[in-house]
Formats: sequence, structure tokens, C-alpha cells
Amino acid sequence: MNFKSEWKPLAAIAAVFLIFYFLPFDSGRVQSSILEAFYLTGWYAREHVILCLIPAFFIAGAIAVFIRRDSVIRYLGAGANKILSYGVASVSGSVLAVCSCTVLPIFAGIYRMGAGIGPATAFLYAGPAINVLAIILTMRILGLELGIARAVGAVLFSVIIGLFMHLFFIKDESEIKRTELASTGSDVDRPLAQNVIYFAVMIGILVFANWGKPEQVTGIWHLIYENKWIITGLFAVLFGVILIAWLKLNRWQILVAGIITIVMAFIFPRWPLLPFSAAALGLSIITSRSKDEAGDWFAETWGFAKQIMPLLFGGVLVAGFLLGRPGNEGLIPSQWISDSVGGNSLGANLFASVVGAFMYFATLTEVPILQGLIGSGMGKGPALALLLAGPALSLPNMLVIRSVMGMKKTVAFIMLVIIMATISGLIFGSF
Repeated sequence: MNFKSEWKPLAAIAAVFLIFYFLPFDSGRVQSSILEAFYLTGWYAREHVILCLIPAFFIAGAIAVFIRRDSVIRYLGAGANKILSYGVASVSGSVLAVCSCTVLPIFAGIYRMGAGIGPATAFLYAGPAINVLAIILTMRILGLELGIARAVGAVLFSVIIGLFMHLFFIKDESEIKRTELASTGSDVDRPLAQNVIYFAVMIGILVFANWGKPEQVTGIWHLIYENKWIITGLFAVLFGVILIAWLKLNRWQILVAGIITIVMAFIFPRWPLLPFSAAALGLSIITSRSKDEAGDWFAETWGFAKQIMPLLFGGVLVAGFLLGRPGNEGLIPSQWISDSVGGNSLGANLFASVVGAFMYFATLTEVPILQGLIGSGMGKGPALALLLAGPALSLPNMLVIRSVMGMKKTVAFIMLVIIMATISGLIFGSF
């Protein structure tokens, strides 16, 4: 047996053994932390898997099948124009307005299709960080100063982090660039307009199905929230037409799946997850039985799900055990966190960045959490540091990133986010 190749599994087994051997299960805090882990995972399963991750998996699978590899390389590859590639990455990431976990399948899709490490990580950061709704909510609840600082910091971070990742791994990028010159495009050659509409419709379903309830009960954001399922339904109808007209899927199968979804929507108007689940299941069955590009689409989608889902659930369990749900304590007492983020010292900003990076924040939940921490004495510098590190990273997110681009690049990305968030907090807190 080659010990060098087996030490990692051995270390993992030993670590699990030692945790279970020494963990004081009779302790009230440990017992409550275990419950918090399952509570958070249950909440995550209810709130994020069906509406967020399943559409994201289908989008990622579609990127792998329907977008030409040479198109990805042209706009996001290692040799692409930097202004164009980082502009496309940051803008396309910000359009999604998703959490740090939902962006992962789409990031994996564009990275595997040939996107350079710089643009890919710019997209990875921009998706959850440059969230227009979250920035507006930050301005209204936490103040205009903090909201503007968050908006400016997030936009700059996405580009700067991507550029640093490119510089750190420029040798790898050179190898990729040489491979790109010899690469061939995808066999799928659909007109650009069709691809744009196809992906826009899928992104529309993802965005509007997850449209959060705004604080105010008037205005355009609330109007969209009140009608979000009507908007999502219209996108779904258009999606069905696309599946029949462009992907040549069986029209009767699509119609049956659509009718079942509509009937369930009328029978269970207060349970939108049921018709949404029926539509996702119907799409999965129809595409999995296809022998052409639609079958390849499902195969890629399922491949991303198999890789990412176990890591996400494992990460959420650990995050819940250590930090608990918002408003509830895990193994680490929340008082420790509150006591460590007062003032504007280097330690306070660094601590806020690290906690933000490892804690899981669902979209928009970071604002009320910070409101409570600021009320407990958190400085405005550490508050910004947490806002810049928290939404873009989480423990589940880190585990998946590692499986996509390796340990070295993952550690570099995490450290860049933490260091830049810490510096930004120090600068902002000094004014």
C-alpha cells in the first residue's frame, strides 16, 4: 500500500473517530448544537433546494451542452480581453442575485467549459455579493453609508479578486491557453438569439421564483413580489414552447407535464413548491428519456447534482452545528461573536471577515443579522467586512469550490475574500 496516497482518507477517518470519541454528547450545548445542525439543514432543504438549486443545476447542465466551448473561451477564457471578460463575468453574476450555494452549479459549468480562473472567480463572487435587492435593503435598514460602501466594495472585489486569482495561477492559465488554441467547439450550433432567449427564460424562472419579500408593502419591488408566481408561470409557458420548438421534445409529453403543473397550481395555491416540483420532475423524466442533446442536458444536470448536493448538505450540517441558525446558537456562543466585533481594530475586522466567510447566509438574511449585531455594539468597519465576506462565501460553498477547482485555488480565493474584506472594514471604519 502506498501510504502517500492513503494518508488523506486515514486522516479523515481518524478525525471523525476522535470527534465522536471525545464529543460530550451529554452536554446541553452539544445536544442543542446537534439539533441546530438538523434544523438548519431542514430549513435549507425546504427553502433552497427546489426553487434555487434545481433550476441552477439545469442552467449549469445547459451551459455544458448548449453553449459552444469556443464562445466561453472567447469571452471568459484565459486569453480573452480582460476588460471584456471581467465585465461579462461580474455583470452576468450580479444578474442572478442568488446565495453563495445557488451560484455554484453555474460557476462549475462555465469553469469546466473553459472559463479562465480569473473571470470564473469574478463570476463566483459577483453572483451572491452584487445583489441589487440586498444592497437596497442594506441602505434602508443599516444606513446609506454602509449600503453604498457595500455596493462599491462588492463590484470592485469581483474584479480585483479575479485579477489576483489570474496572477497567482498564471502558469496554469498559460497551459490552459495553449489547450484552448487546439480545442474545438461544441457540436451544438444553435443561433445565438435562440441561446440568449433560452438562458434568459431559465434565469427568469430562477430569479422570480426566489424573489424575496421586500420590507415595504408598496412600490415596484413589492408589486413584483405579489405577482412573482404569475411572472414565473409566464416564463415557464415560454420555456415549454422553447422545449418543443427548438429542442424538439415531444409536444404531448410537454403538454401533459404543463397541464399537471397548472392543475396543481390551482388545487394548491398556497403551496407553490408542489407545482414547481411537479414541473421539475416532469422535465427530468422527459429529458432523461431523450436520446439526443436533451438527454445530454439531463446527464450533465444530474452530474452536477451528484457532485454538489452531498457536499452542500454536509457543509450546512457542520455550519449549523458550529454557528446555529440566525437567532439561535450553535456550539460557538453568539456572545463570543458579539464581543469580538466591537470597535474597528484589525482583530475585530479580521474576526468579522472569518465568521462571515464560514457562516451560511441565505439571500437577504445577512441584513437583519447585522442589524442585531450592530445593536449589540458591532463597529461599522467589521459590519462592512462581514457584508463583503459573508454572502459570497460559506462552509458549504467552500467544500464545493474545492471539488471544482482544487484545494490550492480554493484556499487562495478564500484568503483573498477574507483579506480584502478585512482591509475594507478597516478603511471604512476609520472614517
